Amino acid sequence: MDFNAVIFAFSLTLLAGLSTGIGSALSLLTNRTNTKFLSVALGFSAGVMIYVSFVEIFSKAQAALTSALGVRLGTWATVGGFFFGILIIAVIDKLIPDVENPHEVHTVEEMDGKSEEHQSNLMRMGLFTALAIGIHNFPEGLATFTAALSDPSLGIPIAFAIAIHNIPEGIAVAVPIFYATGDRRKAFRLSFLSGLSEPIGALVGYVLLYKFFNDAVFGFIFASVAGIMVYISLDELLPSAREYGEHHLSMYGLIAGMVVMALSLLLFI
Repeated sequence: MDFNAVIFAFSLTLLAGLSTGIGSALSLLTNRTNTKFLSVALGFSAGVMIYVSFVEIFSKAQAALTSALGVRLGTWATVGGFFFGILIIAVIDKLIPDVENPHEVHTVEEMDGKSEEHQSNLMRMGLFTALAIGIHNFPEGLATFTAALSDPSLGIPIAFAIAIHNIPEGIAVAVPIFYATGDRRKAFRLSFLSGLSEPIGALVGYVLLYKFFNDAVFGFIFASVAGIMVYISLDELLPSAREYGEHHLSMYGLIAGMVVMALSLLLFI
């Protein structure tokens, strides 16, 4: 496997994961949350993920699996891989309590509390959210890495979409920790570091799977990646986008994300 391709894929995954720091900076350096921007951005991220999952990733997975297993078995394996990815991310979501779920909507304004008990609860929320993000983003890191390793032109927009959807996760960690401790640096540091789970997921996945990489393994992983990204988009990104802003803003972002993704794929034909 090309070493430069591995480094490129890992670098994209690292940048996508550490974009939690952008959300942290936005929340700690401003007095109000730009909810309209987040609504459009999250819708855009969902549009990119949904379009690329169904149009590009699923078809690549099917091509690889039918080549390795034959048309009938390969098609069944593709569909199975897709729903396996959905199952994995759904189980992870189920195991994370709602109060610590990194995709629950948080804003700068809502966290301001002065009592010692309230500060303790905020600190707990921030730390558990950081842990939840670490668990939740592990498969996302493998997804980004696999896509970039297979096709750099595909990996770049996927990494960009993942980066956008990590911004509110950074807010979810930084805001409660800042209001609990009054320490901007500590809040930023924990939020920033919580994004490291994505490159760690990529690294662990590569170490465990690279010896077994063939068309069948690659195709199944790619089908699972498609399932993971569709689930994230429908269960997390779009509901959060609607909570942050008006319904139409999230839809405008969704359509814009699909258009941008479609154009970027057309340019490489």
